[in-house]
Amino acid sequence: MALPPQLRDLGFKALNAFHRSALRLSGGRVGARALGMAMVELHVPGRVSGLPRVTILASPVIDEDGTVLLVASKGGDSRDPEWFKNLVVHPEVDLVVAGERRSYRARVLSSAETEDCWAAIVDAYRPYDAYRAKAGRPIPVVACTPLDGD
Repeated sequence: MALPPQLRDLGFKALNAFHRSALRLSGGRVGARALGMAMVELHVPGRVSGLPRVTILASPVIDEDGTVLLVASKGGDSRDPEWFKNLVVHPEVDLVVAGERRSYRARVLSSAETEDCWAAIVDAYRPYDAYRAKAGRPIPVVACTPLDGD
């Protein structure tokens, strides 16, 4: 039996708060990697409130040029995650990667671009394929490219 969406959302928020606390209290030593992926801290204004929002996310791919890929899977939920909705409205975001905070421009990849990088995403974390099948929606992939001058 599946949990109601409100309980799933509460679980995601609790896990995020725990992970953020572990990173801060340990100076980034605990929780910097999980499930074989780098953990990044996304800072983006809320799309409605404009208030700062912080979310810890796993990045399956970080390119040599510093581009960070984020997968808006929400664990295979049928709904897009709130952080994704926020960055669609506010594509200039900050990410903390390996303890360093930088400014990035977020761009949702096209279907073709998503297909081109999907194998690398699944190589980093196999459950993404199951999330994709379960979600019943296209799972957006976001490329965050560092802004010059940082």
